[in-house]
Amino acid sequence: MNFSYKQIWLIAYPILISLLMEHMINVTDTAFLGHVGEVELGASALAGVLYMAIYMLGFGFSIGVQILIARKNGERKYGEIGGIFMQGAFFLLALAAVMFFLCDSITTHILSRLISSDQVYAAASSYLEWRRYGLFFSFIAILFRAFYIGITETRTLTLNSIVMVLSNIVFNYILIFGKFGFPALGIAGAAIGSSLAELVSLLFYVAYTRLKVDKKKYALFQQFSFKLSEFKRIWNISCWTMLQSILFPSQWFLFFIAIEHLGERPLAIANIMRSINTCFFMAIFAFSDTTSSMVSNLLGSGKEKSEIWLACKRAIRLTYMIGIPFLLLSALFPTVLLQIYTNSQELVQAALPTMYIMLLGYLLSAPGLVLFNAVSGTGNTSRSMKIMLITISIYVVYVVVMVMYLQVDVAIAWTSEYIYGGMLLLLSYLYLKSGNWNKRI
Repeated sequence: MNFSYKQIWLIAYPILISLLMEHMINVTDTAFLGHVGEVELGASALAGVLYMAIYMLGFGFSIGVQILIARKNGERKYGEIGGIFMQGAFFLLALAAVMFFLCDSITTHILSRLISSDQVYAAASSYLEWRRYGLFFSFIAILFRAFYIGITETRTLTLNSIVMVLSNIVFNYILIFGKFGFPALGIAGAAIGSSLAELVSLLFYVAYTRLKVDKKKYALFQQFSFKLSEFKRIWNISCWTMLQSILFPSQWFLFFIAIEHLGERPLAIANIMRSINTCFFMAIFAFSDTTSSMVSNLLGSGKEKSEIWLACKRAIRLTYMIGIPFLLLSALFPTVLLQIYTNSQELVQAALPTMYIMLLGYLLSAPGLVLFNAVSGTGNTSRSMKIMLITISIYVVYVVVMVMYLQVDVAIAWTSEYIYGGMLLLLSYLYLKSGNWNKRI
């Protein structure tokens, strides 16, 4: 088993397309609710952040499942994959049930403290009340995602994301505005529509898997009993990736809390940069996911470290090949991009220095995240957790000193991304170069 540039691209590009499509769901939700009212728009953003925090728990667990599936795929022990999948499904359904019932407490004890407006609180509570049903569908859907990335058959992800986006647009249009005889449900309609779209996504995965996948080869849908010993093996990998999934977005929360102390304009600039940065990071996330699966597959097939390093280098080069042309275009025509977010020429001019610094950060973040995911792909997720903890600790100290104490400009504050990407790159590189990571899991 080897991974050429073409093979890496064929695995990564469906992941990239699916990420872009999933981003479109947020765009369409925002666009629809923007026509309902400012209260609904703000409430959906706040409740959506809480829902995403819960979702990331399940997503983090699925990364551990993906690593194990990829390793068994590389070892050609295909019959063990179905057992891993089913044990993961039992846990994720249980987690979805727990979080479903905890949503009431979250609404009462967290949202009520975060939101001062009674109208916004009522709208956010209504959104979360209906949105939580989607947990049962989305948690199992991400398990199918882990399966397909693990066996390196990612084309399904593109098809699924297209189906999900189209379903989301149709359901939201009908339920938010009350079309085709349905009542206009406003923000509740957005939550119901998104949950139904996740159900459609899950049904697509189930139907596609039953029709197109060799279920006997992978022993899928055959093991319907919980096996503690098998689950422990998954948990030893997944518990760390779950924690990572919570820590990763926390850096942005801390960054924005700090930037808020600089004033409204720096916060507005940082928010615009975050949105633009997310678009560039989709390429990094796609190739990082691919790298994790490749490393696990290569280790499973008994490949030497030199071949694994070659695959990582190819993934990094492809990340640059995809990202750098867009970076150059953005650097040459920054005002065109910034004017998508604001009509204020004053704000556009003020944002330019931050934008140039943000664009350069891609050069460190790309290899940093690719190699970090390679560490996870070895199966030593406790080590990758330590790398992330060290990185975030240094990042937080840097942000606090530069922003809270020195009160630097937002452009200088954005150099914290260099610290984050650089530390991930350094620590991951040192581990992969010196660590004894070629082991069975």
